[in-house]
Amino acid sequence: MASSVTSSFRIRYINNDNIVNLCMEFNEVGVALRIFDEMLVSVLRNLTSHLLSYFSNLKSVFVGETNKLRVSSVPGAHVGFLRKTIECKESRIGKQPIVVPSNVTVKLEGQDIQVKGPLGELALTYPREVAVEREESGTLRVRKAVETRRANQMHGLFRTLTDNLVIGVSKGFDKKLQLVGVGYRAMVEGNDVVLNLGFSHPVRMTIPNGLKVKVEENTRITVSGYDKSEVGQFAASIRKWRPPEPYKGKGVKYADEVVRRKEGKAGKKNNGNIKINQINRNKEHVLTVAAHDLRS
Repeated sequence: MASSVTSSFRIRYINNDNIVNLCMEFNEVGVALRIFDEMLVSVLRNLTSHLLSYFSNLKSVFVGETNKLRVSSVPGAHVGFLRKTIECKESRIGKQPIVVPSNVTVKLEGQDIQVKGPLGELALTYPREVAVEREESGTLRVRKAVETRRANQMHGLFRTLTDNLVIGVSKGFDKKLQLVGVGYRAMVEGNDVVLNLGFSHPVRMTIPNGLKVKVEENTRITVSGYDKSEVGQFAASIRKWRPPEPYKGKGVKYADEVVRRKEGKAGKKNNGNIKINQINRNKEHVLTVAAHDLRS
């Protein structure tokens, strides 16, 4: 195509009155196309330059102390959250050492621990998030194997469970209950606990292996053993037969349990009558004052 190509178009609009001739001429079409190409190349070049400048100046900063957030810091750019990292703090309970008495032996095998003492023998398996180690001083220390939120939770939990193993086989645990109510009493017959709790028949419960039950004055029960979970479970099963009710406090409750009391219906009715009488007296007083004003 020649650079000096001339194209002419003649358009005629014919009306009843006149004829309008419009001529549109485009000269040097090749020159116009070349200018358009140069403009397009310039725009693409500027766009590429801006993109390279943006990514070369992109920075990352960390703000916060506990939860660190990574954000963009380019001036004038939209600041967005790119990534969130969680900093797990060490458990205050989990980092405490466990003192092992001289009459307790501890055996460690991988993720398993066996503790043996004068009262019995207990074992525990640790999850993969935590591990137990024996220090030179003879104490035990539970450590986190990984830095995750679950590991932080398991750290304190299994430190407490390990401490309960050592205390259980050396000293033991006990749970005390009290029977409150007329005719409520308990006794131990062989390997069973017999409870009279107002039912038509006595309740008989078998004492699990490793536990001891002692009854004093027919109303105070003491459950003891070297496994804390079994002691608490059996005490809870005794209490479940007759939980303390909130009006008179009758039932089986823990020795240190505080029963929240409620006011009975009779008390509410009396209070209601007192309020009604007070309202009636107020009305009579108002009527008396009004009559006195009318007389005067």
